[in-house]
Amino acid sequence: MIPAFINWSSGKDACFALWTIRQQGIYDIRYLFTTLSAGFQRVSMHGVREVLLDEQARQLGIPLKKAFLPENAAMEDYNRLMQQQMEEMLEEHIFHAVFGDIFLEDLRQYREGQLAGVGMQGVFPIWKMDSRELLRQIIQAGFKAIVVCVNARYLDESFAGRIIDDQFLADLPPGVDPCGENGEFHTFVFDGPLFKAPVSFTPGETVERSYSNGNWDNRFFFKELLP
Repeated sequence: MIPAFINWSSGKDACFALWTIRQQGIYDIRYLFTTLSAGFQRVSMHGVREVLLDEQARQLGIPLKKAFLPENAAMEDYNRLMQQQMEEMLEEHIFHAVFGDIFLEDLRQYREGQLAGVGMQGVFPIWKMDSRELLRQIIQAGFKAIVVCVNARYLDESFAGRIIDDQFLADLPPGVDPCGENGEFHTFVFDGPLFKAPVSFTPGETVERSYSNGNWDNRFFFKELLP
């Protein structure tokens, strides 16, 4: 099998991409690779605590590699960090990176450009799948995921902490991608066919946070998950 690593957000799309890769039997996933905020030790954008990420990786039985982004990191910081991480993968003769992207063409082009710069190739196992059908397959396969981050531009606070199931899909407003591919929401997978045992946590409070870079201002609702 071909050695590879998977870019791991801790969410449903990455998890289903891993599931798909396992079923295809072509790539051997050596690492889960995740970026976290250095100041808060939480998964970037998802807000999940590092300790829960560690437990998730333990239950999946795959080593976890982490990279920590400084607060208010610029794109140059991210690119530099990613290049360093990819070069370390190359030293272990890993030349393929797996992504759970679905249909954002510009994001795929960016990823493939960055990979090509260091001599790596991208693998996109769920690319161009219909989002609604993909979410149904995730649910039917038995993966259990909770919504940990909601973009207030698209969804209200009540969606934070919802379990991904058929009712969740039915309740999504028109215009919201069923998989949240446009950043409408993010999830944390805590159980499923890849897991040795569920990841234990207690749902905490919902926290509202605003972010601005001068050109945009976004509000998000984060559901706290307590180990």
